[in-house]
Parts: sequence; structure tokens; C-alpha cells
Amino acid sequence: MGKRMFRSPVVRAGLACAVVMAMLGLYWFQPWKLFTDTYVDEAVPRVATTSAAPAPTSASPVPAASVVTPAANEILTVGEFVTHEHRTTGSAEIHRLADGRHRLVIRDLSTSNGPDLRVWLTDQPVIRGTAGWRVFDDGEWVELAKLKGNKGNQVYELPASVDPRDFRSVSIWCKRFAVSFGAADLTSA
Repeated sequence: MGKRMFRSPVVRAGLACAVVMAMLGLYWFQPWKLFTDTYVDEAVPRVATTSAAPAPTSASPVPAASVVTPAANEILTVGEFVTHEHRTTGSAEIHRLADGRHRLVIRDLSTSNGPDLRVWLTDQPVIRGTAGWRVFDDGEWVELAKLKGNKGNQVYELPASVDPRDFRSVSIWCKRFAVSFGAADLTSA
């Protein structure tokens, strides 16, 4: 009886469909990533320990449009990650380098590895709990890059066209499922 059942075209088609669905499910969810970690330990830019910027000696006001390049690297904003879809810890900082470029520095990140994780700067506030899982694509956001690793220290260059003052949070965003694994509110350092 068993051999006869596998000769049936309906059973063969059903088995073929089940195999295809299982392969698609494995590709889509990538469950093995729950059990693997990718460690990154990039060099973090050094920053000045004091903010001794010389005061202007001129009595005339400086135009608001002029941007002063710092004499040394400095931290502009900082924030601690909160957990969303997956437990996430660590901190985020936006640095302005002495040459005027900006970098996002993620320190001591620990989150789950997942499919299609990205690093986003967003204009949305961080909301704790499940209410905050899906808010980051509601407003303005910029994708800096794919997440380099789910553990460790990493640095991301901000494009020259991105003004960090336009963004108030960073999210570890799962693009495939449109959900935040974790996010950090960025506040002035």
C-alpha cells in the first residue's frame, strides 16, 4: 500500500510542494542565525577629553550657516539601546571627526543575528516595548549599511548629505520583516 501511495501523481505533487515550501521557509526565516553570532571589533575614533573650543574674539556674530570644524574628534550625541523584537544592549554615539565627517559608533552591541539586518538613523522617538517595534519606517530614515555583526564594536560612516541633527534615534532594523530588533534615542553628549 505504501509504494502505491507514492506512485500517485497527487501525492508526488504534494510532497514536491512541501519540499519547496520548506526550502522557502528556511530561506525567509534563516533560523540557524538564532544560534550563530558574528563578532566585530572595529577601531573606535578617539575623542578629545575636554571641550576647550576657543571663544571667538570678534564682537560680530557668527552666521548660523557657517559650520566650524572641530580641532579634534568629538561626540555629538549618545544613547543606550533598548530591546524591541530581540534582546538588544549596547550604546550608540555620533562622532564628528576633526575633518568634518560624521560616524555612527556602536559600542558593545549584543543582539540576535537575523536575516537582513540594517543600521538606520531615524527621526522617530524610541518607544519601549512592542509599540516601538515598527515606528522607524513611519518618518524620515536613512540606511547607513547592513549590520556588520550582531556582537561587538562597529563604526559606520554617515554620507556627506546626512545632517545628524535631523535624526534622533538609531535602529537595528530587520528589513525583511520591517521590525526593529533594538533602538537607541540619541541625546546631546
